[in-house]
Amino acid sequence: MAALGCGILEQLEFQYKKILSDYMTDQTEKNLYIAQNFTRQLIQKNISPEDVVSVHKNAVEKLFPRRMSEEQLAYDFLIEVMVHYGMAHREHQSLLQKQAEYEMEMKIATNIQKTLLKTDVPQLSSIDIGMISIPIRKMNGDYVHFLYNREDFLSVAVTDVVGKGVPAALCMSMVKYGLETLEYAYKDPSYVLEVINRVIEKSVDDSMFVSMFYGCLDVHKSIFSYASAGHEPALHYSAKHNKFFPLESTGLLLGVLPETKYSYNEIVLEENDIVIMMTDGVTEFRAHNEMNSREVISSLILENKHLSAQQMCNLLYKRVEEIQDFKLSDDFTVAIIKNRFQSV
Repeated sequence: MAALGCGILEQLEFQYKKILSDYMTDQTEKNLYIAQNFTRQLIQKNISPEDVVSVHKNAVEKLFPRRMSEEQLAYDFLIEVMVHYGMAHREHQSLLQKQAEYEMEMKIATNIQKTLLKTDVPQLSSIDIGMISIPIRKMNGDYVHFLYNREDFLSVAVTDVVGKGVPAALCMSMVKYGLETLEYAYKDPSYVLEVINRVIEKSVDDSMFVSMFYGCLDVHKSIFSYASAGHEPALHYSAKHNKFFPLESTGLLLGVLPETKYSYNEIVLEENDIVIMMTDGVTEFRAHNEMNSREVISSLILENKHLSAQQMCNLLYKRVEEIQDFKLSDDFTVAIIKNRFQSV
């Protein structure tokens, strides 16, 4: 009460005593309306619930001094109760405000994704492409970006942003903008990651982490080159050997150090070969640590390799969803490319 200032409280007590006295004398709608309007002053001056009780107690004590001996302890008890109620109420209101601010931020971030980060899957006669990206909340922390031109080079970037709200959405926008401004340099995965790394390092908060797998397919030669920035390794299914090979590639997360170098790797895709690129939401079965997620993925692709790339993506999502009892613990994103024809 002292923090509010004695002058303010004395003024409020004086006003309240007059209002209470008038109402006790004549219980009219007018006097009740005056009392209700008085609460606006209390709110404007940020008077706590326990101080309101104290003001009422003091007013009653002055108006009816003979009655207070019996009611003194009851009022003191009520003040103590209201102190804790006031603290809980203020904390609750603060949480509601933060929740409203968070929901507004998520709405803005989601709108950014829908308008600026829409993913279009290219349609090629020689390459079958599939993609699915399912967020566990309103905003997706994963992003897939395809680049294709008539020079027969197809590139795909699979990105996982560990962050929230508008900053994460803006980070994805920077990734997209950086990829689209690389022009012909996009054919070199290691160089692409070096450029995007410098962009993110200069622009993104240290609390945000970005991983990316970037692959580029020479459609004419069927050479798939790739590089990774701390991302989940892709899988290569070799139809010739009927076997899966992990596409391991070393490299720090994007934005950690400005001069980071990323290793360049390449493989040849033969007829019916498949490349599966994914985020860790596909491979981390947190409720089933005894399961080898890559074996699950490999078995499903092997059993359904005759299907289209999109059908395999959809089946993989359904399988992982079933394993996790339809409660995914992370955003789910997978992109699959399938080489339909023998390279020339």
